[in-house]
Amino acid sequence: MRRALLRLFLLAALPVVLVAAWWAASAGSTDVYWPPLRTVLGRFPEVWTGERWRADVLPSVGRLTAGYALAAVAGVALGTLVGSFRRVRAVCEPVLEFLRAVPPPVLVPVIMLFAGIGDTMKIVVIASGCVWPVLLNTVEGVRALDPVRAETARSYGVTGVRRLTRVVLPSAGPQIFTGLRQALSIGIILMVISEMFAASNGLGFTLVQFQRGFAIPEMWTGILLLGLLGFVLSVLFRLVERRVLGWYDGLRAAGRRPR
Repeated sequence: MRRALLRLFLLAALPVVLVAAWWAASAGSTDVYWPPLRTVLGRFPEVWTGERWRADVLPSVGRLTAGYALAAVAGVALGTLVGSFRRVRAVCEPVLEFLRAVPPPVLVPVIMLFAGIGDTMKIVVIASGCVWPVLLNTVEGVRALDPVRAETARSYGVTGVRRLTRVVLPSAGPQIFTGLRQALSIGIILMVISEMFAASNGLGFTLVQFQRGFAIPEMWTGILLLGLLGFVLSVLFRLVERRVLGWYDGLRAAGRRPR
């Protein structure tokens, strides 16, 4: 109980300090671009009503979910293929390094030419940026498969799909989740960027509209909402990660115990 309370205190201490510092630093501000935090917080419930949630927040979350899921499936599938076969890796590696170096935001005009300006374009933009950390971490995780485990599976006749699902993917799981965690933050950024181009709703579109209309407190409420969205998604991701990789955390804890 004491350890749980200490952990909760440490988790909340820094956010509380930062909010208090922001409140104190902006309390007497008369700068139109730097409104007091109390003004921003006062506008928050007025701006993000039920109607705006349905019109802007839910579409953004839906696009993020679709693009992230597409990137996760494609990244794990391609990463497993590239990591499992040396010749495939030798052929694909130069192309992957070239494509990885291209920033996804600069591809938005190109993607718009092929996918239009609807939700498909935004989902593709999100997926095009999220796929790389998943793919590259999957490749490294598959390549780092323990030779003893691989040989044991071969000796027991575990091949094909069973080898993939029982040996390869569980072994690469920690690195796959590392890539998925990195991709989540990239996805939120690309969600906002994609909605700034030829959009009629979404968080990115709304932020631009507030900025163009000099609704500065409202714009700050949108930034706060994006931060809260990132925090909630991070917490949910950790819960899923602990559930899926519980065996791995157990092994690490057992390895740290004194003998």
